[in-house]
Amino acid sequence: MNQPILSVKSLTKRFGGLTAVNGVDLDVYPGEVVALLGDNGAGKSTLIKCVSGVYRADEGEVRFEGKPVNFNKPIDARAVGVETIYQDLALANNLDVPANIFLGREAKKSFWGGLIKTLNDRYMLDESRRGLADLDIQFRSLTQPIESLSGGQRQAVAIARAIYWNARLMIMDEPTNNLGVPEQQKVLELISKLKSQNVPVILITHTMPDVFAVADRVVVMHRGRKVSDKRVTETDHQELVRYMVGALDDFGTTAV
Repeated sequence: MNQPILSVKSLTKRFGGLTAVNGVDLDVYPGEVVALLGDNGAGKSTLIKCVSGVYRADEGEVRFEGKPVNFNKPIDARAVGVETIYQDLALANNLDVPANIFLGREAKKSFWGGLIKTLNDRYMLDESRRGLADLDIQFRSLTQPIESLSGGQRQAVAIARAIYWNARLMIMDEPTNNLGVPEQQKVLELISKLKSQNVPVILITHTMPDVFAVADRVVVMHRGRKVSDKRVTETDHQELVRYMVGALDDFGTTAV
């Protein structure tokens, strides 16, 4: 726990005259769940898009596992184990579970000395079943199309895909949004499972109960700046709301 797996220093991102992220520092340690809070426009999504290769920061440094990184695109971040699950999940609704877990990285088998190649459906099915079992995820059938699954089950597939491809850091954007209570609980259980496997999670959420259910630390942003960084045990719902609306600031002056 001495060295963070992710270290962001003085990160700044501008869009014309708008500073979306303003000199933010953030460390994330192995096996840690960090909740990232803030009102709409606070800079949360821009920050994680800079970390995951969607945007390039204008200033600052990002280190991953102690080494400086400069991701030009999301595939560069994924190559070293930074996996981001956005609200749309990036799943192909017409394909089944194994096809989605191997989407873009399909396993193939060769015939006639390699002249003919076909998808290795059996291998992908067996590997998907094993990967899901490692996360205690169960489906009645893995060959049904994704569109027939519930929202929580789709989240589970997206998480299983990231873990199968050796995620070293998981970034999750509003993972329980628009889910029923039982499915919300299942997603939170999966986050706890990732933590037990020493995979750190950055959890972007507006759902305060999720923060106190699974997070170790909570970081609050307001108008592009980080205004608080505390252990969950050191704060409460009311105080976090005050940080989110700009009434408090641990790194500057009291706003109001």
